[in-house]
Amino acid sequence: MLFEEMISKDYEQVVFCHDKSSGLKAIIAIHDTTLGPALGGCRMWPYETEEEALTDVLRLSRGMTYKNAAAGLNIGGAKTVIIGDPKKDKSEAMFRALGRYIEGLNGRYIIAEDVNTTVQDMNYMYEETNYVTGSTSSANGSGNPSPKTALGVYYAMKRTAKEVFGSDSLKGKTISVQGVGNVSYSLCEMLHEEGANLIVTDIFQESIDRAVNNLGATAVGPDEIYGVDADIFAPCALGGILNDETIPQLKVKAVCGSSNNQLLDIDKHGKMIEEAGIVYAPDYIANSGGVINVAEELTGYNEAKADEKIKEVYTQIGKVFEIAKREKITTAAAADHLAEERINDMMNVRSSFLQTEKSLITKR
Repeated sequence: MLFEEMISKDYEQVVFCHDKSSGLKAIIAIHDTTLGPALGGCRMWPYETEEEALTDVLRLSRGMTYKNAAAGLNIGGAKTVIIGDPKKDKSEAMFRALGRYIEGLNGRYIIAEDVNTTVQDMNYMYEETNYVTGSTSSANGSGNPSPKTALGVYYAMKRTAKEVFGSDSLKGKTISVQGVGNVSYSLCEMLHEEGANLIVTDIFQESIDRAVNNLGATAVGPDEIYGVDADIFAPCALGGILNDETIPQLKVKAVCGSSNNQLLDIDKHGKMIEEAGIVYAPDYIANSGGVINVAEELTGYNEAKADEKIKEVYTQIGKVFEIAKREKITTAAAADHLAEERINDMMNVRSSFLQTEKSLITKR
């Protein structure tokens, strides 16, 4: 079954990692390295089964290939998942063990922070390998990427607002936000500063309280967020939340958020949300700010330069809307079109380069 899945979606490599002494159980999936070494985050989650973890890492790594390509980065896509409870099972030994596995891939994969991993976790891995981003132990490390991911979503949301309302101003707009974690809270701060009205939900009461007390947000229950009256819905929790049950409840004109894999079924629910008259900003375009930021570390980090590149998310979302209208396809399909076009272009470039190399060697 694993090889069938790898062949059908063209995965390059899956690595199962185990370290008895630290309790590490992790899976690394490298989807594609056409554009360069694969880069993607490491998330830790108490998966109920190993099969669930494998499904998640495969889906997420493929998403990173498309995200990095569509963002114009010269890097491929990969992801790591650690099976475990991040509140109980973390240790320095665990992340150093994972760092040794990353080192063993010899630069094919560069790891980064993701759900339930932190800058400190990246620092532990940096003790074992240089193929880490977001570490404050590195001279080029940029630290926590969450605010940069939020910045990209903010610009994506402004371009989405322009598409729907004719103006990219978010002042006075009501934004319903699902999940108020690190990325989402930074996004909410930006929206609040511009004068947007916030309706939030989260499974953690302290996260809700912070948004209500600091940003004047209105709180609703987790299941109520889909049916609230708002202009834009921002999914910022886990994936698969745009589905048969939730899409009919939505009373918004647009969806733009930070979570990955928002559409449970890309084709089916991409069409369903379009038929509902809702403009969807594809998640991996909208949330690419974090990876754009850490990719800057690979050539020497400059925050101002990184921010300028993150602002281009506004332009990329615009390209997606243009492709969707021109080709008469959903925005989800248009985002894939944008990413695949770049990957295919680079495959042709690299093929030509290699042929030239061979001809030069032959002449010698």
